[in-house]
Amino acid sequence: MNNNKACSARLPGHSLLLPTVLSLLAFAANSLFCRLALRDGAIDANSFTALRLGSGAVFLASVLWFSQGRRAPRGSWAASLALFAYAWLFSLAYLQLGAGVGALILFGAVQVSMFAYGLFRGESLQRRVMLGMLIAFTGLIALLLPGADAPPLASALIMLVAGVAWGAYSVLGKGSADPLADTAGNFLRSLPLLLALGLGLIFSGARAQLSSEGVLYALGSGVLASGAGYSLWYGVVKYLSAQQAATLQLSVPVIAALGGVMLLGEPLSWRLSLTSLVVLGGVALALKPARRE
Repeated sequence: MNNNKACSARLPGHSLLLPTVLSLLAFAANSLFCRLALRDGAIDANSFTALRLGSGAVFLASVLWFSQGRRAPRGSWAASLALFAYAWLFSLAYLQLGAGVGALILFGAVQVSMFAYGLFRGESLQRRVMLGMLIAFTGLIALLLPGADAPPLASALIMLVAGVAWGAYSVLGKGSADPLADTAGNFLRSLPLLLALGLGLIFSGARAQLSSEGVLYALGSGVLASGAGYSLWYGVVKYLSAQQAATLQLSVPVIAALGGVMLLGEPLSWRLSLTSLVVLGGVALALKPARRE
């Protein structure tokens, strides 16, 4: 039996349940941190990205340094490039997108890219997983329609590309033998990319916009929601098929939308409540272990 499939059947209700839930909460927290920081101009998108990745790198490197045996960072340049592209485009898109809408577009793109990867690698398309995915995706579409204002096209397209980058980062993590060391290495390798971005902005005459509130949001996103959260995700995603990992992340827009209600003052509607149940039901169906004969 394929080891990944054997392990994935143990996900709901066993030792991986808590890190899975925490990683999904971290994904939603990133949307909320970013939107809180950018919506009132507390910080500019480029500075938010730099502080997010930089603080995450420092945090993860410190954890490795003080861990038993002082493990060395690992990771890869491919994963760090995907991480950088996701984080930068994510911040740019959230200049105009709401928390729930941005998460919907992001993880819709993640779902499509990871399903495409799974089919390319020859993963069997289980009817139960496919049905759960379609139910969850239908709930997400209903979250915006009818009556929802269409998001700005440019920001939506930027977030779509960010979603593809995050899908690539998740796929690259499926072979991780040491999630913490790999995540730390990916964050550390993103620093030269941040330096190149900063030099480009300096030469273009762009000016940074910082406030204590914006810096705190960026640090929270970098250390807690990204550094710690992504380490947990790399520890979980290797036990999932690409289809399951993609469907599982469809719960994030619902969490982000509900967080937007509580933290950003967005209205709680019957549509949001109903579609949340539909999405979570679809996710539960897709992740339900296959019945043994």
